[in-house]
Amino acid sequence: MAFTKAFYEQAFERNLKAQTTSSEHVTPAMQMTRTQRATAQFTAHSKKEVKFFFLSDCLNVFDSIFLSQYQTCKYKQDPLGFFKDLAAGGVSGSIAKTATAPIERVKLLIQTQDANPRIISGEIPRYTGIVNCFTRVSAEQGVGSFWRGNTANIVRYFPTQAFNFAFKDTIKALFPSYSPKEAFWSFFAVNMASGGLAGAGSLLIVYPLDFARTRLAADVGTNKDREFTGLVDCIGKTAKAGGVGALYKGFGVSVQGIVVYRGSYFGLYDTGKGALLTRDSSMIAKFVVAQVATNAAGVLSYPFDTVRRRLMMTSGKKGNAAGPTYTGTMDAFVKIYQAEGAGAFFKGAFSNILRGVGGAMVLVMYDEIKAIINPN
Repeated sequence: MAFTKAFYEQAFERNLKAQTTSSEHVTPAMQMTRTQRATAQFTAHSKKEVKFFFLSDCLNVFDSIFLSQYQTCKYKQDPLGFFKDLAAGGVSGSIAKTATAPIERVKLLIQTQDANPRIISGEIPRYTGIVNCFTRVSAEQGVGSFWRGNTANIVRYFPTQAFNFAFKDTIKALFPSYSPKEAFWSFFAVNMASGGLAGAGSLLIVYPLDFARTRLAADVGTNKDREFTGLVDCIGKTAKAGGVGALYKGFGVSVQGIVVYRGSYFGLYDTGKGALLTRDSSMIAKFVVAQVATNAAGVLSYPFDTVRRRLMMTSGKKGNAAGPTYTGTMDAFVKIYQAEGAGAFFKGAFSNILRGVGGAMVLVMYDEIKAIINPN
């Protein structure tokens, strides 16, 4: 990609459109500021610094892809725009997920080990931390095992994004429209509700893939004694043992987690953006606010993620092979707390924060790949 002055002007124009509502107007002063800032960026930044600016720009553009009215209008003007964005996001997302798969698997192993019968029985020693888990998995299962479940994770990415967008537009149309400047809390409530429902709709369709990803990643066997040989084997064996419903174990708490995450992120990010940032804020400031909001929302919703994955671990199993047994979400919350304490809900949370680097990679690679797909 050629980092020309025109590139910077277009980048700032995208930010301007993404950050303004339909009730606002772009004033000549704002246009002048955009041009002046673009010129300054073009003059002052080295190519290395451009990458950091680009990340800041992508934070706003990526957020608008599936959440803003601006992107909806853009797709109406360019019918293929959605598929181009889906392809760019899917390719960059797949690369990022593959790159961060090892830390993702370590996180899942630590998070679910207290529901893993082979670890509970003492057949496989417990993992004592991130470093211990990395070292032992490499030695006991091989380096390639760090990517167990990654195929399912990649496969579910495309339909998840597509259905998120489709459901978001349909559901959001059912709610009244509010300006974030004039009625922030109404705007917040509508976005949280529509986003949560859209997320639930898409999750309903792709949940078996998410289930398989978790069970494959949590499989501590070697090549000879693994519980599942792959994605199809995992889904087939689970459905045969417990019916199709077994593939949806933990679905209810997953939806609750989506609402908590979206509500926390949206509230923290927009509150922080409104209180701490201006149009002239530095890229570092924007990046920090986005990262703080993302990580804080992830920590707040993490207990829901832990419970849903514990429920997944018991699905399709009977007797002693099932490990802990839970009758439902609340029963799982209570039993985990009683047996392991409050800290159990946050096992693997630090690994999850480290995995956030993959999110930054997606943001950077998204526009790079999109530029190749759609050079104009």
